[in-house]
Amino acid sequence: MSPSIATNQTILVVGGGIGGMTAALEAAECGKQVILVERNATLGGRTARMNRYFPKMCHPTCGLEINLRRLKGNRNVRVMTMAEVSSVTGRRGDYTIILKLTPRYVNTNCTACGDCAAAVEAEISNPYEYGLSKTRVAYLPHTMAYPMHYVLDPSIIGTADAGKAKAACKYDAIDLDMQAETVELKAGAIVWATGWKPYDAAKIQPYGYDRFANVITSLEFERLADPHGPTGGKLLRPSDGKEAKNIAFIQCAGSRDENHLRHCSRICCMASLKQTHYVREACGESGKSTIYYIDIRVIDRLEDFYRKVQQDPTVSFVKSKVAKIVEDKDGNPVLHGVDTEGYHRYATTHDLVVLAVGMEPETNGIKLPDDLLLDSSGFIEGSHDEGMFGAGAATSPLDVNRSVQSATAAALRAIQVVHKTAAAEGGRP
Repeated sequence: MSPSIATNQTILVVGGGIGGMTAALEAAECGKQVILVERNATLGGRTARMNRYFPKMCHPTCGLEINLRRLKGNRNVRVMTMAEVSSVTGRRGDYTIILKLTPRYVNTNCTACGDCAAAVEAEISNPYEYGLSKTRVAYLPHTMAYPMHYVLDPSIIGTADAGKAKAACKYDAIDLDMQAETVELKAGAIVWATGWKPYDAAKIQPYGYDRFANVITSLEFERLADPHGPTGGKLLRPSDGKEAKNIAFIQCAGSRDENHLRHCSRICCMASLKQTHYVREACGESGKSTIYYIDIRVIDRLEDFYRKVQQDPTVSFVKSKVAKIVEDKDGNPVLHGVDTEGYHRYATTHDLVVLAVGMEPETNGIKLPDDLLLDSSGFIEGSHDEGMFGAGAATSPLDVNRSVQSATAAALRAIQVVHKTAAAEGGRP
């Protein structure tokens, strides 16, 4: 790839989740040239792995399908997947970016027929399902993947499965000789829409996430509830595959805690309230959801959603910070703590525990340009030279709706930068 594919009138968007897609589209539909880079094999980010949005409880395909249609129909956007920013140099209006491209081992001839996956035998932990299931080493990330091409896991190279995959492909789409590449490009403004990641639940030692099979995260529960997920939408316990009907939701698992994340992650309360709907749908009146909370934080129009959940007789609330979880002889999690409304101790057994884990920026632990301004939690605030902007959940813990709003604002600010650059150089904005 030549640096000439982009100029100081180009806007680079880093991250292909709902925030990055929105920022790229808003800028492109205003006539700007945009390069959208995503380090994974497909766009969609964590939104693509959700079962439902709150408060409307519709499937994420609602928003993602529209954005994918807009992307496919807009020549101003160039999408680069399996691409990661290695370095950024320069200044506002004149950035030089180095990208590292990871080989997919599948070229654009791919029709997503699936013959390569059928031909191979080895399996890997499925990243789309947060490791709750296995997938073949030749796989399509998910049903709404964009680009709609298969991926070969690097572990296949040099094995018999590599030859089987290549032989099975009728379209000459398997390229086992692909190598990692480094490319350089120019941009006038950069939008960082790098998203968020769940706090590592294993660090919350008293909850035993890494010891007890029936203690899972809210993201894993989201996949269990999805009809296209690893259990076909059945709420099955990881330990024995039995249906879970008595489910505990623990709020602030890693958030608002000086030992973990100091900030409130905002979406966790609404996520758990939403997930009680999954329990009712799967189990009916026999299902039981118990939410252990410090305070329930919902705002504006979401308050109505909270009140509806409060009226559900299958849902109960315990105002308490759970002290610890132990496991009984049958593998059932037992929660210990003090109910602060009445100040009595409890030791309550549940079938399954769901930890509403906090949000931290995906960029934590990654080398970012020195010019970027970060808050105390590592979220992106902007840059000293005012040419780089954060968008979506890269800026703070946000739900999908607010991520889209944030990304639109970032796109408009990036457009202003390239307009001013053109004006300063005597060009036409």
